[in-house]
Amino acid sequence: MYDLTIELDDRPGALAAMGEALGAAGVSVEGGGAWTVDGRGVAHFLFHDGDAATAALEKAGITVTACREVVARRLDQDKPGQLGAITGALATAGVNIEVLYSDHDHRLILVTDDAEAAAAATAPWDR
Repeated sequence: MYDLTIELDDRPGALAAMGEALGAAGVSVEGGGAWTVDGRGVAHFLFHDGDAATAALEKAGITVTACREVVARRLDQDKPGQLGAITGALATAGVNIEVLYSDHDHRLILVTDDAEAAAAATAPWDR
């Protein structure tokens, strides 16, 4: 799975144009989110095929600034403290979390500065 960092104009319809470009290319969004920062749209979305998503967006004139492999983990939702435990495990391993969100399958998606170390540190949540 891959997280794309996508730049969008902060205007009505920018996110719709992104979704339409992906749909026209047959690329499905698996999770993510979008927000504005300092007057610019910033989006992080999850895809099975990062290259296909990047190509579809760039063909539509939408800027993709990064395509990175993610670590996907499943928290025990019935057990309080799971977020602190998994992020603490990453901190102990010296891994910095750059982006965190949930996907459509209720998994925690982690974009970090070291995917290999993140995968090892969070292995107990690999379900």
